[in-house]
Amino acid sequence: MNARRHTLFDRLVLEADLALRTVFGTPNGTGRENPSSTADSAALSSTEKSESLCLMRVDHAGEVCAQALYQGQSLTARKPETRNRLRRAALEENDHLAWCRRRIHELGGSTSLLNPLWYTGSLAIGAASGLLGDAWSLGFLAETETQVVKHLDDHLHRLPAGDHRSRAILEQMKMDEAEHRDNARQAGGKALPEPVKRLMALSSKVMTTTAYRI
Repeated sequence: MNARRHTLFDRLVLEADLALRTVFGTPNGTGRENPSSTADSAALSSTEKSESLCLMRVDHAGEVCAQALYQGQSLTARKPETRNRLRRAALEENDHLAWCRRRIHELGGSTSLLNPLWYTGSLAIGAASGLLGDAWSLGFLAETETQVVKHLDDHLHRLPAGDHRSRAILEQMKMDEAEHRDNARQAGGKALPEPVKRLMALSSKVMTTTAYRI
């Protein structure tokens, strides 16, 4: 029996569902166990808890951006293998979303109120990078993940020493992001010009600074 082919309307509905799950719910991931499940955190002071919460909110917002980038890039990717590569990576990013959201709730907080804005902007950027061709799109992905790894390193240093649950999540995320970066490079991603890298870093700074507070 032949599988039903999706119409344009079907695809639009699926993409809209993914967007809503990413911003407001929990999208489907790989089913991996939450790294924090086996980690026991020490009692955190109110100041430490507030710092962990703000950092994890930033990390969750970053994963919203990553998911939107992958979605935008997969929409405009030219080769099926590139599209499939992006979708596989997106599933792991969905794990990150779920882990960060759960930890934020455990800390008694909420995700960034500006997540719809982060998602919309990142989706447009992802689609635009895909239109430039798969090599540039993969290069954009590799540079994004390079900056994310640096950002996670910074958060791992800033986390309260006793917050082992948040640390376990960020360490696994760092491993995954580094793998995505390496895979994109191996698949033929082009190195981006330095002005583009600096602009990406500036945009990331705006998002992380804002999401820390809102």
